[in-house]
Amino acid sequence: MITSEQSSDRGGCPAWVQPDRRRSISHTLARSTLIAGVAGAAFLSPIAGSVALAEASTNNAVSGVAADWRQPWEGRAGYSAASPVSSTATAAQSKGVVLINTVLPYDDASGAGTGMVLTASGQVLTSYHVVEGASTIKVTIAETAKTYRATVVGSDQTADVALLQLQGAGGLTTIKIDNDTTSVGDKVTAVGNAGGTGTLAAAKGTIVSLRASITTAAEGPVASERLTGMIETTADVVSGDSGGPLYDADGEAVGIDTAASSGAEINGYATPIQRALSIVQQIRSGKQSSTVQVGPAPLLGVELSDASSEFGYPGAALEEPSGAMVEDVVSGTAAAQVGLEAGDEITALGGHTVTSAEDVSALLADHDPGDQIKIVWIDQTGSQQAATVTLGASPVA
Repeated sequence: MITSEQSSDRGGCPAWVQPDRRRSISHTLARSTLIAGVAGAAFLSPIAGSVALAEASTNNAVSGVAADWRQPWEGRAGYSAASPVSSTATAAQSKGVVLINTVLPYDDASGAGTGMVLTASGQVLTSYHVVEGASTIKVTIAETAKTYRATVVGSDQTADVALLQLQGAGGLTTIKIDNDTTSVGDKVTAVGNAGGTGTLAAAKGTIVSLRASITTAAEGPVASERLTGMIETTADVVSGDSGGPLYDADGEAVGIDTAASSGAEINGYATPIQRALSIVQQIRSGKQSSTVQVGPAPLLGVELSDASSEFGYPGAALEEPSGAMVEDVVSGTAAAQVGLEAGDEITALGGHTVTSAEDVSALLADHDPGDQIKIVWIDQTGSQQAATVTLGASPVA
């Protein structure tokens, strides 16, 4: 779900980045972690972003954030704890809902979110940014408190949708899906792991638009992204709610809680459930596309930020983008094997010039695990280095 951050672009969750995702903190230093990626490398950076309400009920621009509560970002500038206006979810609202906890392969980072059970055998629908870049995913069934390990079956990063499979699950209660027409003015309730507390909360609201467009900013393992055709509601969604159900008055899921605006009045944004289910069907069919990833994504193994003149190699023009700065390297990955280190700057990948962290993600999107690709970088002494690496497979997402 989304968290609300009065002072940030997105409404409420710590930030991480992915190549095209939620918040808008300074792009030059917004961290992205290319640890895994659907249709490319996944970025571990902020997911908050400014939300522009194109075609919405108002012409005002607001800020919104796709919230997946990442502990390492607490206490950082611009982050404030979520204070949801909600109540504890009822037993009926908890059926078919799961709580998701993730571990990221760097900086001892962890995260929390929500999901919905689609099949009795353990397929779970959630927001992609909830599991993006994760090395471990644990899913707890809200109704029974039983916990399972999970793997990512497939995802669509551009739509912020992921399908998980719980290991060894069976006989699970599934979420109720709405098949009726949704209208502006309908009463709804957003349910999720608000604040990552491990307890489901419910926030009531009303649908105010069915065609909202939002732009999130990069945060932690998630990047800035533009999402269109979103359901906008007055429900006070907070960090940790991402991936949870947006219920209608009949207790049926009409959407997936995805983001929220910031400011005095919080609006929530949800991905329409039927759109998400169409992506699930494509994943199940095994038909990979330019946006839908089936199975593991290619793994380079570096955490990146956008390099500029100030942080670029000697001689770079002031304020001029110069590459992707390596912030951290995951042990045992392709990047580590060729000697990339924190402080190095990637300037080319696969024969293409790199001017930002997102360039690396976009270039990796055209590759699969096992592919070989040439990487060029400037080391901390200012010397140019080059090597051909074999891309690994993302541990989970």
